[in-house]
Amino acid sequence: MNAPVKGSRGSDARRDRWTAHRDGRRRQFVDAALRVLDADGPELLIDAVAAEAGVSKPVLYRYFSDKAELVEALAARGSEFLRARLLPAIHSNGPVLDRIAGAVGAYFAVIDEHPNLYWLIARRRTAETGHDGGTVHPDKETIASALAAVISDYLWVFGLDSGAAEPWAHGVTGLVQSTGEWWLHRRSMSRAHVVEYVTQLIWAALTGVLDQAGIEVDPDKPLPVARPRLTVRRADQA
Repeated sequence: MNAPVKGSRGSDARRDRWTAHRDGRRRQFVDAALRVLDADGPELLIDAVAAEAGVSKPVLYRYFSDKAELVEALAARGSEFLRARLLPAIHSNGPVLDRIAGAVGAYFAVIDEHPNLYWLIARRRTAETGHDGGTVHPDKETIASALAAVISDYLWVFGLDSGAAEPWAHGVTGLVQSTGEWWLHRRSMSRAHVVEYVTQLIWAALTGVLDQAGIEVDPDKPLPVARPRLTVRRADQA
């Protein structure tokens, strides 16, 4: 056995302290950048971020190599906001119509509270792809996957083909995202109204499919509990 290198534990402790310090400072600077975005628009001037954080630009660039890295950290913060609101709504067990409205409402709440963050990330994606033919939300795959798992469970509970879960989940996710972007552009109706309209459309699609299968769902009651499916374990896998 090799003898431990003298001083290695002290070096590890110093590295851990520096990592924790760096992560904390980066989070503070992201907070400052988010306040600048909310107040001034999606341009995100680095001078304004440094001033808001109470540091000089060189200090800021000790923690972010360039503006693109700061924008990437802001995108990650937006993901935190969205997942914290949306995933609990998707996985809730309340009445089915409330559950749909809750998930749709959670998405619209996040983009309404931080619209400039949304547009900053959208512009970054446009610059990366070289075209502006629609944006793709960075969490679309995560959201669609979570939704697909829920849809699959309920299709199985109702005795229907669960193969439809994935395309339906991506379709619903795209519907909500596209409508949300339209609404941020236009603001031609209240958030409550657009959430209601999108909820009605998703509900109509859900009940339409189930109705064709002879299944009636009460909007004011929870869906049946989707218990995990049992798997058969072969003897050679034991």
